Amino acid sequence: MLTRKASILLEVLVCLSSAMMVGCHNSSPLQQEPEPFSDNSDWQRGQTVIEHRGCAACHTIPGIQGANALVGPPLDHMARRVYVAGVLINNRANLVRWIRNPPDVDPLTAMPNLHISTPDAQAIASYLYTLR
Repeated sequence: MLTRKASILLEVLVCLSSAMMVGCHNSSPLQQEPEPFSDNSDWQRGQTVIEHRGCAACHTIPGIQGANALVGPPLDHMARRVYVAGVLINNRANLVRWIRNPPDVDPLTAMPNLHISTPDAQAIASYLYTLR
């Protein structure tokens, strides 16, 4: 018979191993890792789009003048993050999807759908991926 501490430890280990197996299972297209994003050619346009779309009203964003808000999370180090918004694997397709329509990804998010076009979302992603 297991002691209470051993039983709790066993439960934690089972949960962790289950979470690791789920994280390694790539059945959903959103979880599949495409080629690493490396095209930053549109980052300057992305910076302009970020400034014009008012992202600074909610986020702290390095390199964007006046982007020191604390409503949404800071967007520093986006290129090194594992997840986008805590729910999608951080890759270009998922970041663009999030930027285009956050409530479609997470209905409970406070970030509204700003109706950002695909080209503008791709440019924003290009800029965010320069933030290492």
